[in-house]
Amino acid sequence: MREKIEAAFLGWRSPASIAEEFGLTDRASVYRHAHALGPSSKRQKNLRAALERIIEKAGEVDVTASAVVAAVQAYAKINAAGEWIDRTETTSMNDLFEKMSTQELEAYAQTGALPEWFTATVGETENVVPKRIVVDV
Repeated sequence: MREKIEAAFLGWRSPASIAEEFGLTDRASVYRHAHALGPSSKRQKNLRAALERIIEKAGEVDVTASAVVAAVQAYAKINAAGEWIDRTETTSMNDLFEKMSTQELEAYAQTGALPEWFTATVGETENVVPKRIVVDV
């Protein structure tokens, strides 16, 4: 019975419903057991299970589209170990400069003006790319 209770707890079932199903006094007894014997920390790492339950129920209950999208976005950011991973996309500034034509490079060297395609690729570049590079020889 203990294994079934822990499995239900780790699967993010409501402690109140677990207590009711297994004839326990109340949900507090489920929490006491979880904190004393360790399932509580395992449950915290198993956030994906909670989000899976929300996503699976999306077609059965009244939820807003934004709630489902938020659950899916959160689900995508949690790895198998239960860790939140913020994925980022990077753009190599060197690669972008290498794509510039000779004329674009000369214009940048003389005036600090970047081509439109460059700023569209990286967005506002005021704090990323210096307005002008001066080299003392």
